[in-house]
Amino acid sequence: MRRMRLSVAVAFATLFVPLVAAAADGFPDTIDLPNGFRPEGIAIGQGHAFYVGSIPTGAVVRGDLRTGEVEPLVAPQAGRAAIGVAVDRRDRLFVAGGPTGHGYVYDANTGQTIQDYILTEPPTFINDVVVTRTAAWFTDSVNPFLYRVDIAPNGMLSRRAVAVPLTGDIMYQAGFNVNGIEATPDGETLVIVQSNTGLIFTVDRQGVTTQIDLGGALVPGDGLLLDGKTLYAVVRTPVDQIVVIKLKPDLSSGSIVDTITSPDFGGPTTIDELGNRIYAVNAQFNVPPTPTTPYWVTQVHK
Repeated sequence: MRRMRLSVAVAFATLFVPLVAAAADGFPDTIDLPNGFRPEGIAIGQGHAFYVGSIPTGAVVRGDLRTGEVEPLVAPQAGRAAIGVAVDRRDRLFVAGGPTGHGYVYDANTGQTIQDYILTEPPTFINDVVVTRTAAWFTDSVNPFLYRVDIAPNGMLSRRAVAVPLTGDIMYQAGFNVNGIEATPDGETLVIVQSNTGLIFTVDRQGVTTQIDLGGALVPGDGLLLDGKTLYAVVRTPVDQIVVIKLKPDLSSGSIVDTITSPDFGGPTTIDELGNRIYAVNAQFNVPPTPTTPYWVTQVHK
């Protein structure tokens, strides 16, 4: 589908209102992000709000999935980065800081910094984050650790993060290892994907990993979405697609049952859901980034 894009600089002093491709149900099929933004992570919060971070600047925009309007939330900040993002029910936005080794927490309404966690020292790549009722968990694509920020019953965040070594079946190799992360509703089991091997694992709270048997299938995934016992994984090779995996009730095994594609995919990285809709942010990693390079969010259906 051909779309017209609104050309703007990546400026955060004014409201950015994109042109959108209308859908029959009133939710736009695509939502444009600021040109030159270089996005990676997406999270959907309360109502129709969504959040997307900028890899090189640490900036975050907030948008409305129904209207397609997008506005600045977190301004670019020197020394910060924004890779994966997640939002909790207390309207706190958790952001993976990539090569900085940091994890950030922002107020999802005002953009103010709530906490800046030093998760580890470089070399590192803090790639993604998931928030459960009791903790936020950050992945590291370079080092075999998850980083846990505990959340008390009253919602208070721990002052420091805990490094949890990954043990069990996973073996880190050269290149980008653990990428996307998801969690079961009770927060007791995590699901991670190792991009460079195409293997998917469950992880318990102690960091013990168990490979999910996919019958020999490999899923070199990026972002993950767990919906009940269905796992959605973003894969860009050989084509842009979302791989649909049906998991057994105990998560020990599963099989690929479908793939979702769209002509509006342009290097999708991470995904989140609203009802039966999945929203993918398109990073266009195969396109040289410039101040005018377009980026957008694509809606598909489960």
